[in-house]
Amino acid sequence: MGEVTDPKRRHEPIYSMAVGVGRLFFGGILQLRPMISGVESIPASGPAVLAITHFGYMDFALVEWVTWLRTRRRIRFMVTRRAADKPLIGWLLRQMRHIPVDMAAGRDAYTDAVRALQAGELVGVFPEAGVSASFTVRELKKGAARMAAAAGVPVIPVVVWGGQFLRTKNHRARLREAFKAPIRVAVGVPMEVSPSDDPAAKTAVLRAELQVLLDEAQANYPRSGEGQWWQPAHLGGSAPSPAEAAVAEAERQRRKSAEHHRTTSA
Repeated sequence: MGEVTDPKRRHEPIYSMAVGVGRLFFGGILQLRPMISGVESIPASGPAVLAITHFGYMDFALVEWVTWLRTRRRIRFMVTRRAADKPLIGWLLRQMRHIPVDMAAGRDAYTDAVRALQAGELVGVFPEAGVSASFTVRELKKGAARMAAAAGVPVIPVVVWGGQFLRTKNHRARLREAFKAPIRVAVGVPMEVSPSDDPAAKTAVLRAELQVLLDEAQANYPRSGEGQWWQPAHLGGSAPSPAEAAVAEAERQRRKSAEHHRTTSA
């Protein structure tokens, strides 16, 4: 890998503004209570892939919040093309140098992510490729391991638990749930990945590590989840089981595809 610069030294007013807004919203208005472990695994400089669980739509901002407080570093997140194509949101995402992903053809995003890593960036990835409605770790895509191997950088597992109170799938956000919510962020030990490694095997190891971190975060969470919508079924909550969530997601994707087909053929 070539010479790596220090991306955090760049002047990026839009990203700085976004971080400031996030700190005010999370720490000042919502008064969230972060419970952080392992954050020292996120390097103060140099590249890495952050492989993050996905239980809420604000998990990316919570990880950036915690990372900024510890290292003053900016994360380049891989975001959906749908979000990047929205006029205002897309402009903001481009200013913050996030990486749009076309789910049907992700080669360009993969190349851009590897290039960002080679330039010394932290790249944030949600390898489940969608929010998990069962609040368990779903099967992972192999992209995180593949790009880490291509760039010669580690993969760092990151679990966020509690972000579902801010906004998540199939549940309307309520201020009384989000206010002063404990936010558990658990960062695991960096995983080295080499080009000779089997991406599927490394991805399986990554998923197992995320599940271990999640199990601990859920077991030590200060709010009781008994019978609650946000607690996994196997822990006594009323969230759908992984199988039920998979069926519902398949039906949602079918409706979405049919709607897209009707729109484009009209």
